[in-house]
Amino acid sequence: MNVNYDSQQPTGHSPAGTSARERVVYEPITRRRPFTLPGGARVAVWTIVNVENWSPEIAMPRTVLPPPMGKPLLPDIPNWCWHEYGMRVGFWRFLEALQSRGLRATLALNGSTCTQYAEACTAAREADWEFMGHGYVQKPMHHVDDQALSIRQTIDAIRAFTGKPPRGWESPGLTETAETIDLLAEAGIEYVADWVLDDQPVPIRTRSRHMVSVPYTVEINDVVISAIQQQPSEEILRRGRDQFDQLYKEGETIPRVMAISVHPYLTGAPHRIRYLEALYDYILAHDGVLMCTGEEILDIYNAQAEPAPATGGAP
Repeated sequence: MNVNYDSQQPTGHSPAGTSARERVVYEPITRRRPFTLPGGARVAVWTIVNVENWSPEIAMPRTVLPPPMGKPLLPDIPNWCWHEYGMRVGFWRFLEALQSRGLRATLALNGSTCTQYAEACTAAREADWEFMGHGYVQKPMHHVDDQALSIRQTIDAIRAFTGKPPRGWESPGLTETAETIDLLAEAGIEYVADWVLDDQPVPIRTRSRHMVSVPYTVEINDVVISAIQQQPSEEILRRGRDQFDQLYKEGETIPRVMAISVHPYLTGAPHRIRYLEALYDYILAHDGVLMCTGEEILDIYNAQAEPAPATGGAP
């Protein structure tokens, strides 16, 4: 099958209501232009550490304890403290686990955490982690009154803290409205993690400029594993190892991307952190693995992608 890759580039005229199917061309991974990784690697693995700002004065994004007699109460102290433990303790376990193995992460952060959790953000900056936008506060995009403003606030906060704007974006809860991807492109975002539909980067049409989906995960993601499915503590290791094994086997002929998404209040808990460390040790014992960040995967993809046509919007 010969795919016209130029047809996947932005037209410059995509309306806000363009459907998801129209934005991403269906293209089987077995029948597309080859995507390769440096050094002949089989799998590129990136870690996303999600750092969020939960307000105790409003309903929590997630809960670990239901309210007594089913009657919600604000402030929600027990569930807010569940999250707060992650920022006070769990985050630092992530930092040690990664640094001791010479690994860098992509920090998906609410813009407001640059001031609310300045010490954690400073530690990530000093560890040379990539900073990726994750909304200004932890609120689904369809509940944000002014998405364009929230996106600008997030970008501005990260730019002020790190000296450069984020290149990537992960919406809270992976939520988007019909116009979110266009607003992100217009704000200068180059890649998103919301579109979990492939094992390789793929282009997304927007009404203005080039946008790429870098493979993210809802499978090796501790919100799904621990908070929603409530699996045993070791599940991130068992499932992560199985995920890696399959991608590594397939990557011999068609290279793949594997994401590991963790949150300090979940995998940063004492009874879970050892299994994340064991997963890293298992992956690192293999040759042909590229440990990287989201923007590094983006650069690898862009270096191989065909250029957009001259009339197809900003490159």
